[in-house]
Amino acid sequence: MDFQRINCATPDGSSFNLEALYKLLPACFTEKDVTDPDGIHHVEHVVDFEKLRSFLGEDNIADDGDEVYDFTWVGKRSARSDAAAPINKTLRPYPEESVNWDTTKNLYIEGDNLEVLKLLQTSYMGKVKMIYIDPPYNTGKDFVYHDSFHISREDYEEESGVIDEEGNRYRKNLATNGRFHSDWCSMIYARLLVARSFLTDDGVIFISIDDNEVDNLRKIGNEVFGEANFIAEIIVDGTPKNDPYVVSTAHEYCLVFCKNLESIKLANYGVSNPAFKDLLEIYKQGGDNYALIEENLKKYYDEHDLNGDNIANYHFADESGVFRIGPIDDPQSSGPKDERLNPKTGRPCATPSSGWRCTRATWDSWIRDNLIWFPDTDDKLPAKKTYITEDRLDVMRAYFKMQTRKDTDALKRLFGTPYTPFSNPKPVELIRSFIENCNDKEMVIMDFFSGSGTTFHATLLQNNADEGHRKCILIQLPEKLEVTSTQSNKEKKITQTAIDFLESHNLPVNICEIAKERCRRIGKQYDSSTSNNGGLFGQIDEPKLDIGFRVFKISDTLFEDVKKAPSEYSQDNLDLFLNNIKSDATDLDLLFGCMLQWGVELSLPLISKEVAGCTVYNVNDGDLVACFADNMGNEVVDTIADYHPLRVVFRDSCFQDDAQKMNLIEQFKQRCGWSEEDAIKRIRVI
Repeated sequence: MDFQRINCATPDGSSFNLEALYKLLPACFTEKDVTDPDGIHHVEHVVDFEKLRSFLGEDNIADDGDEVYDFTWVGKRSARSDAAAPINKTLRPYPEESVNWDTTKNLYIEGDNLEVLKLLQTSYMGKVKMIYIDPPYNTGKDFVYHDSFHISREDYEEESGVIDEEGNRYRKNLATNGRFHSDWCSMIYARLLVARSFLTDDGVIFISIDDNEVDNLRKIGNEVFGEANFIAEIIVDGTPKNDPYVVSTAHEYCLVFCKNLESIKLANYGVSNPAFKDLLEIYKQGGDNYALIEENLKKYYDEHDLNGDNIANYHFADESGVFRIGPIDDPQSSGPKDERLNPKTGRPCATPSSGWRCTRATWDSWIRDNLIWFPDTDDKLPAKKTYITEDRLDVMRAYFKMQTRKDTDALKRLFGTPYTPFSNPKPVELIRSFIENCNDKEMVIMDFFSGSGTTFHATLLQNNADEGHRKCILIQLPEKLEVTSTQSNKEKKITQTAIDFLESHNLPVNICEIAKERCRRIGKQYDSSTSNNGGLFGQIDEPKLDIGFRVFKISDTLFEDVKKAPSEYSQDNLDLFLNNIKSDATDLDLLFGCMLQWGVELSLPLISKEVAGCTVYNVNDGDLVACFADNMGNEVVDTIADYHPLRVVFRDSCFQDDAQKMNLIEQFKQRCGWSEEDAIKRIRVI
C-alpha cells in the first residue's frame, strides 16, 4: 500500500476563493470525481455557474456589453493570475542566525514577499490581526517586483533584459517606463489579494504611501477589501521636502482597510488614555462639590499643558461623574423637529435648525440615564453628555506628527556609527500607535515590506509596555543598499563613504542583515532572560518578553524533478524514484517544509527525542510528529503513537516494504484509537 504524499507546491490560490464561496452558497456547487497525482481518488466541489446565476439574479450580473464602473490598468489580469498561481518552493530554517530559537514566536523571513505569502497562506490564513506595510512609493527610483511565475528565468531575461547577478526578479520602475503606474499597480494588487486572506475577521491593514500612488492604492484597496471596509486615510506629517514647487508638502499617508467592518465594530479597538485615572481620582477627592471638581479639572489641564488636547473637553462634573458635552443636532440636517421640554425650566428647548439627532424614544432614554446636558435658559441648545469611565477607550485620530530625523539618529546610536545604516526608517512610535490601537495583547502582526525591522521594534516596545504577547512576522527581499552621490536622491540609499564605514566595522549593508542585527541589538536592551541560541529543541522556560525571532529563507523545492520523459533518464539517476529528496536537505528543512504544506504555524514549539538511533520531532505536543530516519523500527512508532499526534510525517525510506506500512497502521489503530480512515488521513510521506 502507499500513503498520501505531502504536496510539494503551494495550493492554487483559486481554491481558497472556491472554499469561501462554497461556505456562502453550497447549493451552487456540484461534485466531480478526480484522481490526484498519487493515484488517490477523491471528490471535489466545482461551481455550477447556471445555478450561481439563478441564485444571484440576472439583474446582478454584468454582461460584456454593459457599462460598469471599473478601475483597470495594463497587466491587471496577469497580476490576478500571479496572485493565484501555485509555486514549487519552500522555506528553509536558519537557527544559527536566529535569536532564542526554542522559545520565540516571531518570524523573520527572507525572500520575494509574494512567494513567501503564498507559502505561509495555509498556516496563517485568518490568524493575523494587523498588517502594516511600507511598500515602494513609486518615485521613479524604487524597485518593483516583477512577478512572472509562469515563465522560466531564461524566458524572463529575454523578455525584460533586466535581472541582477543573483537572478532576483526585481528592477527599477523608472518614470520613463511606459507602464510606470501599471507595473506598480500590478505589484501591489497581487500582494494585497493574497494578504487579505491572512486577516482575522476583525483584522486591519495599514499601508504607508505618498502622493505618487495614493489615489491608485485607494482604488485597489477598495476592490480588494471592499469600499465599505475602508476605515481612514491617516495624514502622517513629517519633514518638509527640500525642493518644493508652489506648495511645500511635508506629509505622507497611511490607508487603513479592514477585513469586515461589522466585526471591527465589536472588536474593542482603541487606547485607554492614562489621564483618565487622574481625572477619576480628582472626581473622587471632590466628593459632592461639583464646582470644586470642575475647578480642579481645569487646574490639572493647565499644569499638564493639555488645554489643546481633546481630553481637556472633559471639564464638567455631576452626580454621575466627569463628562464632556457634544452636539445633539442631526449632522445630516434631516432629524425630527418636534417640541421637547427642558426639565430645568419646564419650557420647550430651543429646536436645532437641522433637527434632533435622535428619536423621541431615544431622547427619553437619554434623560433617564442622565446623558443630556440642559442649559439654564431656553435660548441655548441642550447637548449630549459623554462620561469618562475607567475602561473607556479612545480610537486614534487620522493625523500623526512624526520626526524622521529622530528615528534615523536612534538607528545611528544603536549601530554605533556616524552614518545611518538605513535611510528614512519608519517612525517606531507611528507603528507602535497602530499596534496599541488594536487593543489585543495576543495578536499576530505581519509586515511583508519590513525594511529595517521597525515593526519588530514597535512590537517589542508595546509588549514591554503592557506585558503583551504579540507575535510578529517580518518578510523582506534581500537587497544591497544602493549608493547615491547626490543630496536630492537619498531615499533608501546611502553614500559610498557610509558603506565603506559600515563594511570596515563589520556592519551589514544588506537590508535583511541590517534588520536582523537591529532586532538583535534592540532585543539585548530588553533581555531579562538567560535563554539564547543554545539548547536547540530543548525544553527551556520562555522569557517574560519575547525578544527573539526564527529566521527562514525562501528556497527552491527540496525535491528533485522526476517528471521527465523515459528517454531523459540514465541508469545513474533512476534512484530518484526511490529517493527524490535533494542531498543537501536536512531533517529540519523537511520538517518545516511539511509544516508549511500541512498548515502548521512555523512559530510553534519544537522538541526532539532520540529513539533507537532515530530522531523523532514533536511540534507543539503532537500537532505534527515526524521521523525521517531510514529503517525505522517499532520502538519509534510506539514513541510517536504515545504523543497521540494530529499529524504524522515519514520519509519513504523509513519503510522497508508494504508489510511494515500495514503494521504501522495497525499500531496507530491500537494505541491511538484511530480507524483506518483516520490513519490514511493523518499520515503523510515524503
